[in-house]
Amino acid sequence: MRQNQALGKMGENIAQEYLTSQGYEIIDRNYYTRYGEIDLIAYQFHENNIHDKELVFIEVKTRRTRTFGFPEESIGTKKRAALLASSLTYIQEHPEIEEDWRIDVIAISYIENKVKPDVLHFINAIINE
Repeated sequence: MRQNQALGKMGENIAQEYLTSQGYEIIDRNYYTRYGEIDLIAYQFHENNIHDKELVFIEVKTRRTRTFGFPEESIGTKKRAALLASSLTYIQEHPEIEEDWRIDVIAISYIENKVKPDVLHFINAIINE
């Protein structure tokens, strides 16, 4: 596995742990469509009501340094379009889904010499314009 792939998997693991600690239920990981990959797919439950939930597609970006900027800055126009198309494909392939949905971004800065990585969660980061 290449170094970037290993860093990406590590970031996805950190994001999954973070989301689980926030009450999300991960239902899929590394979901591939012809438009690209969705890193994590989860349900967020609202106000302790298992019937009030939202489907969340999550893009995870991880960086070891800030040489190329913050992780979240690496999501350009093409990536946004691919995430939206992939999310819509997932919904079309799962007609049983009736919940509202959104696309979030989790940015992880895993800077060496830090005890824990910085995790930033951008809710509803990519919208259908």
